[in-house]
Amino acid sequence: MRRITFLLIFGLAGLGVLVSLGVWQLQRLGWKQDVLAEINDRISAEPVSLPQQPSETRDKYLPVFVQGEMQPGEIHVLVSVKQVGAGYRVIQAFDTGDRTILVDRGFIPTTAKQVERQTGQIELTGNLHWPDEIDGYTPEPDVDANIWFARDVPNLAAALGTDPVLVIARSRTDPNLTPLPVNTAGIPNDHLGYAITWFGLALVWAAMTGYFLWRGRAPSESEAQ
Repeated sequence: MRRITFLLIFGLAGLGVLVSLGVWQLQRLGWKQDVLAEINDRISAEPVSLPQQPSETRDKYLPVFVQGEMQPGEIHVLVSVKQVGAGYRVIQAFDTGDRTILVDRGFIPTTAKQVERQTGQIELTGNLHWPDEIDGYTPEPDVDANIWFARDVPNLAAALGTDPVLVIARSRTDPNLTPLPVNTAGIPNDHLGYAITWFGLALVWAAMTGYFLWRGRAPSESEAQ
């Protein structure tokens, strides 16, 4: 009897833990969906003038309208685009008249790296970009080959002599460049899958607990005789 009680308590405790983890992931799913909806609303809003002092908290993903002149020289950030392959994001300095900022003009395949870009007066819409895409695993840029591995805004700004402000274009600024506008496609939202996994484990755990309880209650061969 003591063994049956132990198995029952242990089984119910494990089942409770697994179910609670599944419920927690469903709660996280709801939270993530709200976050993504808020980001999508902010991304798709009507563009406004570029703030003089953008705030990372207040102006994250803010759609802006800027006009000015693209400056010569560019930085290439290595990326991979689905169904296209490897290429570069083209980052250039952009003089608005009262300040110089960074603009991510879009994507080029590796074969178009040396194609001359259009410069001169340009009007564009885009989104302010945060945070910096860099961590302890990000390789150092190969400055000589002009290959960077992240849109590291402070270092990009230092290299091109601009303010540390990056606008990712969502309008085309050059026929050879494909805009890669800000979107939520790259933000993971796997909480439903995690919830299904935990609930599936809970069902397996419940079945195993039931089996061991049945085995524990079944009379042994010696008792049956």
